[in-house]
Amino acid sequence: MTPAIAAIVLLAALLHASWNAMAKSGGSPLYSVASYRLFCGLVCLPLLFLVPLPLAESWPMLLASTVIHTAYYYTLARSYQAGDLSQVYPLFRGLAPMLVFLGALLVAGEQLSSGAILGIGLVSAGLISITFSGGALGRISAPALGWGLATSVLIAAYTVADGMGVRVAGNPFSYILWLFVFEPIPVGLWLLYRDRAGWARYIRAKPGKISLGATAAATAYALVIYAMSVAPMALVSSLRETSVIFAALIGTLLFREPFGKQRIVAAVLVCLGVMLMKLLGDGA
Repeated sequence: MTPAIAAIVLLAALLHASWNAMAKSGGSPLYSVASYRLFCGLVCLPLLFLVPLPLAESWPMLLASTVIHTAYYYTLARSYQAGDLSQVYPLFRGLAPMLVFLGALLVAGEQLSSGAILGIGLVSAGLISITFSGGALGRISAPALGWGLATSVLIAAYTVADGMGVRVAGNPFSYILWLFVFEPIPVGLWLLYRDRAGWARYIRAKPGKISLGATAAATAYALVIYAMSVAPMALVSSLRETSVIFAALIGTLLFREPFGKQRIVAAVLVCLGVMLMKLLGDGA
């Protein structure tokens, strides 16, 4: 992973932390996420005419990712309803890198050095430790833990699907735009059926927040998909999940939340993991 790609992924991590904080604080996480995807899809729709169609080999991954993302948005919203952001966000973002490593190895045959694997493990351990700070598994409720675990599996699944899909799409921007156009369709149709009036009220009440959150969300994942077209999926995923540390910093600087000793320990572990991936990984 070149320094330029690493910088792109770190920017994506910062943007990802920002839009998740907005989704959690928006009153209805599901409305927030669906609105972000709808805004993004409408913006990307006319841009489809500026890029070639993705190659046929990428369409199964593109469609699979759309389905997985739909399930992810549901479990994400349920996670935020069941637990605090400081609990569930580090849990599912922390588990994802190791799951992506396993998925990329089993499905795509992507090999990494022992140093890179150790670095990924340190990043995951550091992030997950925030969820269980205070030493108690019981600090997180059973529903929050369950939804968080389900969300982590879905994050890994769509990451591997998109990593494989973008590599055979012929043009990474074609894959990104088509994915962003497809994504809001299932969740949007479901909300129109279940709560059309409530969703419409939410959109009318928060147009500025929706446009800002949608821009951050779309840019964050577009950068990640592009990075996966040229770098190992597991390394991109691990570096992306430093968004948890960015989220902690945002909470400290903007909302006066205490950073805490556990978050300091987590930040140190994440930094060590990134350094190992850089020094001992496969060119990471």
